Amino acid sequence: MKVFPNYHGVKDKKISPPIIEKNMLFPFIMVVALFPLWGFANDVTNPLVKAFKDIFLISNAQSSMVQFAFYLGYGIMAIPAAIFIRNYSYKAGILLGLALYAIGAMLFIPASIYMEFYYFLAALCILTCGLALLETTANPYILSMGHKETATKRLNLAQAFNPIGSLTGMFVASTLILNKLQVEEFRVAEKAAHPEYNNLLPSVVDGKLTAALKTFSVDDPIAHQAMQAADLLTVRGPYVAIATIVTVLFFVYLFYKLPKTMAHKHPLTLNELKGTFGRLFKNKIYIEGVIAQAFYVGAQIMCWTFIIHYGMSVVGLTASQTQNYNILAMSIFLVSRFVCTFLLDYIKAGKLLMLLAVGGVSLILGVIFLDGFAGLYCLIGVSACMSLMFPTIYGLALQDMGDDASLASAGLVMAIVGGALMPPLQASLIDATPIIASIPSIQTSFLMPLLCFIVIAVFGYRVDNVHQPLIKNS
Repeated sequence: MKVFPNYHGVKDKKISPPIIEKNMLFPFIMVVALFPLWGFANDVTNPLVKAFKDIFLISNAQSSMVQFAFYLGYGIMAIPAAIFIRNYSYKAGILLGLALYAIGAMLFIPASIYMEFYYFLAALCILTCGLALLETTANPYILSMGHKETATKRLNLAQAFNPIGSLTGMFVASTLILNKLQVEEFRVAEKAAHPEYNNLLPSVVDGKLTAALKTFSVDDPIAHQAMQAADLLTVRGPYVAIATIVTVLFFVYLFYKLPKTMAHKHPLTLNELKGTFGRLFKNKIYIEGVIAQAFYVGAQIMCWTFIIHYGMSVVGLTASQTQNYNILAMSIFLVSRFVCTFLLDYIKAGKLLMLLAVGGVSLILGVIFLDGFAGLYCLIGVSACMSLMFPTIYGLALQDMGDDASLASAGLVMAIVGGALMPPLQASLIDATPIIASIPSIQTSFLMPLLCFIVIAVFGYRVDNVHQPLIKNS
């Protein structure tokens, strides 16, 4: 442990180093300002799965391709991003990330003009290539801005500002997208025209409203196409706005001098690359951390995406009403992030991760087996358990990485591809026959996030009871 002088000036007493050194405070703030950017993009996009399902009249599995395209960008770009950053600088990674983010968001303009679902998917994939660069840069940069003993706490503090962007994205999605969609107005009017729907299960009503939309598209295709055009114009608005903001930020970071914290003095060679990957594949805690991170991101995206389907099909709410519950979930997530960061002073990171994952398993069981608002409240409560998982898994997997941290970080960012792979699987379960005959398929589909939390609990247990004792004894 580093020796710091106490307030009497005595230097022989060992005390904990500060989370942020004074000379790193402003650079820390500058990098932390990036964290809300990907939070916003994540959560303004989640509701598009349901919105595009109704706008384009496609299945749940097809509409979940929104998440596949969004998180595919992380899988494509993470390792190239790490090599780029290693060969140039953290600042270069930030600038290229912001540029791709702005370009992807601006591509919503031609996508809405041509009214092509797959054009939106391409735009989202390019946008998230930018996010992958930003995350691959920002996370290890924050870890490097001080003493390694406080690295995990420093990353948890930085990640605590990510939900601010998420809350903003959810608010924008609720008030500027879902509330303004003509397809949602059609559903409300159709429900009001059939009072007998009040005596049916919400899942049955949802199916009848979707069928009415399809009938409308056949009976009056011109009016339906006009409704589609208007809704896609509504969808693109927030993306054009964030593209403008990100472009301004690009020039701010272009002219601001960020400190260099990487020890590397030369570009990465092929032999060094092979050596780094060789060491990483032999590092069990790292490999298990990458796997746990993939399952965590999958669980997070499934819980926050399909809460809208759950609220509409199980409780009988509108899309915008359910999105308000999603905002509540994110608010709980934000508060819990600060609470759990405080708890890290008293509970070891691996143990706390395990306890939170067990809590997630318990609440997901409530989501599956409880009806109505009780199940919805359990789904909201899961966010409290998820709050600390991403940065804690990240910090545990990267501990004592040294010069391998930048490429190791890329593997953990690439694990975000779990958000691309798992939502389509859950969507397929929603479209299929219920696994448990007496329970609607939207509820039984949450067996997917249940599996994810079990994997995370196992990782937390192994870190605390298997890996850490070995590290201490080595």
